[in-house]
Amino acid sequence: MIPIRDTIQSKNYPVMTMAIIAVNVAAWFMEPSQGWDMNRFMVLYGLVPARYTVDAVAEHFTLLQQMFSFLSFMFLHAGIFHLLGNMWFLYIFGDNVEDRLGPVRFLIFYLLCGWASGLTHFAFNMESQIPIVGASGAIAGVMGAYFVLYPRARVLTLIPLLFIPYFVEIPAAFFLGIWFLIQFLSASLEGSLGGGGIAWWAHVGGFLFGVLFYYLVRMIPTTGVLERLQEATVRRRTPRLQVLRTSRETGGHDVYGTIMITPEEAREGARKIVNIPAGFRKRLFRVMVPSGVSTGTMLKLAGLGEKKDAGARGDAYLRVIVEGE
Repeated sequence: MIPIRDTIQSKNYPVMTMAIIAVNVAAWFMEPSQGWDMNRFMVLYGLVPARYTVDAVAEHFTLLQQMFSFLSFMFLHAGIFHLLGNMWFLYIFGDNVEDRLGPVRFLIFYLLCGWASGLTHFAFNMESQIPIVGASGAIAGVMGAYFVLYPRARVLTLIPLLFIPYFVEIPAAFFLGIWFLIQFLSASLEGSLGGGGIAWWAHVGGFLFGVLFYYLVRMIPTTGVLERLQEATVRRRTPRLQVLRTSRETGGHDVYGTIMITPEEAREGARKIVNIPAGFRKRLFRVMVPSGVSTGTMLKLAGLGEKKDAGARGDAYLRVIVEGE
């Protein structure tokens, strides 16, 4: 299952989420420059449990190196697809969690989840000499927080069926629950079937600790500086593309939906692209929201309703909702 987007629009621009993505990408570009020293690089900056439990291995590393690897391992990746997959999941789920915590508390939360995931892997593989790298554990923590925050959100998901891409909206609680179950079962079966180099227990630990750390980190008091930072990141516009869920309120052929805009867009007007479902098809239309509208304003899209017996179509009506009104 590949998430394409969720239905919860964040109110603030996810500055910290994007910064974390940028650091991960920058770190990945450093890796090819290591050349033949790549294995040494991964052992030095990845998380190797045996470095802390086997004296013969530990003596080759300084205290600073031992401490730093517990941070660096979560910003390195084993390949481009490993990086892209992790960053995509962080992009999908991170903005909404950052919305609730604010950028600074979100960074604290993210690092705590990463450390907890590393310690969970360490607890189950204390003498392993295989380095683990990747942001998966920290991102699993973000997904754990999302699970408790937005269980009723829906995730547009790509499910490949043979060679046919199939898109379906899945409740977030179901999507994340299935994901966690897969990680737990994979971790439980790792000893008998082989782990394939994937730190399954890190994913499990990251997810569970993410639930705990969210409630702990949100107790950190905000300061005037943090509040001003969050105010500065408020989104001035809603997404240009909006997916509508229409209904027939009168039993006729007219359909009704809602379109979200910000107060700034209400004052100045906006151009949007709306996705109106029609059976198994989804139709895209450009919509001009005039300036000066308010919550409750109805926009008429002539001829975009359901088809009548005579071949003509009803109309589509979009009710404007201005955020904060």
